[in-house]
Amino acid sequence: MPETPGARVSVALGTHNGARYLVEQLESILAQTHPVAEIVLSDDASGDGTVELAERTLTAHRSTDAATPELVVLRNPVALGVTANFAQALGAASGDLVALSDQDDVWRADRVARAVAEFASRPGLDLVAADARLVDEAGAPLGATLLGTLGVDRAMVERLGTDAAFTELLRRNLLTGATMMVSRGLIERAAPFPASWVHDEWLAVVASVGGGLVMVPEPVIDYRQHGANQIGVERLGAGGKVARLREPRTRRNARLLARAEVLADRLPGIAPGDQRVADEVAAKLAHERMRQGIPAARRRRLAPVWREWRSGAYGRYGLGAQDVLRDLVQPV
Repeated sequence: MPETPGARVSVALGTHNGARYLVEQLESILAQTHPVAEIVLSDDASGDGTVELAERTLTAHRSTDAATPELVVLRNPVALGVTANFAQALGAASGDLVALSDQDDVWRADRVARAVAEFASRPGLDLVAADARLVDEAGAPLGATLLGTLGVDRAMVERLGTDAAFTELLRRNLLTGATMMVSRGLIERAAPFPASWVHDEWLAVVASVGGGLVMVPEPVIDYRQHGANQIGVERLGAGGKVARLREPRTRRNARLLARAEVLADRLPGIAPGDQRVADEVAAKLAHERMRQGIPAARRRRLAPVWREWRSGAYGRYGLGAQDVLRDLVQPV
């Protein structure tokens, strides 16, 4: 695959009490076949020596390798939260391309090179994401991949590389920040990052109405599962889907409505002149308003849910029958 040796690559690394796994992750970044120029570590009020550990690791590496990336440290005395912490790291990164990094994963040696090659092959591209191998706390394979757990097949991978990505991302997010590399232009257009969105989901949807995105179907990182992940195997699997039917729907529907309001407010300005985007986000907002207004009494939910199902909105802007079932049976 073609590469662009001149591309300056930064890493945006978000940390919070990450000392347990951080050295292994940093060593995998330092071992990349395509050089990383800079690591921007934005630390969210760690109390376990995370920052000092990172500084010692980079200093030790620099003693034997003059090409060691520059380490830029941003310290938050009070935790900002995941989205704001990553937004801070992304905004401070100086690279033409910026790879997102969690504190507890391990990159394969060609993770950066593969993403850079995708950018080189498609000028104007905004985002490259990839699959990940799921591993346990000790790094042992769990026999599954992230895309497999999400139910993303090869056909969907190819679809995400087309203009259809926007349509798919209106339904649900399919990309994970730990596997992403993004362009400087995308970061600038996505800012400010809305509080109602996770940073990687927002980057993906903004990319889908701009220069587009590409999904690498092979794993480029080991994605560690240890109980504190935002995305976990149990939560994504069949057992997690059944468990969600028993959860109250009020908070989730309010969150989905808030996200739809941001889409309707921000995306037409990010993609000016694209009437499809304006129409779709307006329809998405109407769908989420309808769901938020579904009656608390289950016997009164059937008629409005049925009408919305017949209109096709559940399939266009959500998970289809799965969301119908949720709206019919979930407690308030």
